[in-house]
Amino acid sequence: MSPPTGPSSNHPSFAEQSLSLLSSIASYMRLPAIASTGIAAVLTSLLYFKQKALIYPSHIPADSRTKVPRPIHYDFKDFEELIIPTNDGEKLSAYYIRGPRGGRNSDVTVVMFHGNAGNIGHRLPIARMLISMTGCNVFMPEYRGYGLSTGEPDESGLNLDAQTALDYLRQRAETQDHKLIIYGQSLGGAVSVKLVAKNQDRGDIYGLILENTFLSMRKLIPEIMPPAKYLALLCHQIWPTDTHIPIVKVPILFLSGLLDEIVPPIHMKKLYELSTAPIKIFKPLPGGDHNSSCIEEGYFESILDFMGRVTEEAPPVEEMK
Repeated sequence: MSPPTGPSSNHPSFAEQSLSLLSSIASYMRLPAIASTGIAAVLTSLLYFKQKALIYPSHIPADSRTKVPRPIHYDFKDFEELIIPTNDGEKLSAYYIRGPRGGRNSDVTVVMFHGNAGNIGHRLPIARMLISMTGCNVFMPEYRGYGLSTGEPDESGLNLDAQTALDYLRQRAETQDHKLIIYGQSLGGAVSVKLVAKNQDRGDIYGLILENTFLSMRKLIPEIMPPAKYLALLCHQIWPTDTHIPIVKVPILFLSGLLDEIVPPIHMKKLYELSTAPIKIFKPLPGGDHNSSCIEEGYFESILDFMGRVTEEAPPVEEMK
């Protein structure tokens, strides 16, 4: 059975919003140079000063900041709805959802970091599938400026939020001895790589799962907005995943939708090649686009297999690559 996907298809997706913006920019670029000089200046200003609104569309789909689906809406019985403070004064909403107690992977918690639109409630169907198939627990922290969390999103803030979430699990009596799997989709993948690179030495992070993640924001801009390739250096929300991933030494599962229309699949392939993790697995999803990869055949099966291998005694590396 295919799991439900995130935000409702009745609302414009981030892809549709982006394509509309790119179409407008492309039309401006076709104007004669003398007429477009002022427009180019405006676009440059927008790229520099308004890029947070473009990179973090937390209000898409409509009502994402006020209407957040709850675990009870998906028939979860054993869960907590949390408010977690950050060191800089923000309050993050989060869900902790337990798998079957005493079952397989009951000592494993998957920490989910979602993409750049919607909220944690929109990813509850994915959590449901993870718990159903693996028996793990799922922790879903929400970024600042998303859902019911306070604040405004930016790169430094989201990295602090991720650290806050990890610290919370490490300090919580129930989870302080759990095996942690960090799982990130798209922007969440960039968040996850930075988090693991910084925190892997403690030994409680057993694996990293990346879905449709980019090399860096500056390298993504020319791919989705070719006319703006010379303006990429103006992007101050850098997210240099390609710089951090060679540092990661825990096992990594790469889930790559080969029809991704937002992040070109070559980004995931290059991240795989840059990885120096002793165990790394590349799982192509031939029919998966940026938002539908999780409903592709083999998606959750790959996660189940990966989780089983890395949380138990690891087989020889050559068997895993």
